Amino acid sequence: MLSLEEISDRLEIQQLLVDYSTAIDRRRFDDLDAVFTPDAYIDYRAMGGIDGRYPEVKAWLAEVLPNFPVYSHMLGNLSVVFDGDTASSRVICFNPMVIDAEAKQILFCGLWYDDEFVRTAEGWRITSRVETKCFDKLL
Repeated sequence: MLSLEEISDRLEIQQLLVDYSTAIDRRRFDDLDAVFTPDAYIDYRAMGGIDGRYPEVKAWLAEVLPNFPVYSHMLGNLSVVFDGDTASSRVICFNPMVIDAEAKQILFCGLWYDDEFVRTAEGWRITSRVETKCFDKLL
C-alpha cells in the first residue's frame, strides 16, 4: 500500500507533467521555470529538435513553436519510480501539430518522455527530459 507521502509525490509529479504540457500548449514559456531545474538537460532531437540545458532549449521553444498555428499535448501511461528525493518516469505523448491551417496539414507525433526529477524546496522539478520517437505522420 502506498503511503500518503508516496501518493502525494505521485500526484505532484503527474501535475508537473500536466503543467509542462499546459505551458507549451498555451505558449507560456516562462511557466516552464516552475517545471525544470535551471540546469536541466533536455533532448528533443528524436523529433527533430535540439538538445541542451534548459535556458537554451526554452529560448528555442519560444522561437520555433510560434511557427505552428495550433498544437496540443495529451499524456498517458505514466510510470514513476521513486528513490528518496529523486524519481524517474516514462510517459507517452500524442502531439498533433497543425503545420498549415489553410491546407489542413497536420503532423501527428507520438513520443515518449523519459524524465528524471529531484525534490526541491519549491517541489518536484525535472532535471532531465529525453524524447524517444514512436511515430510521426503528416496528413
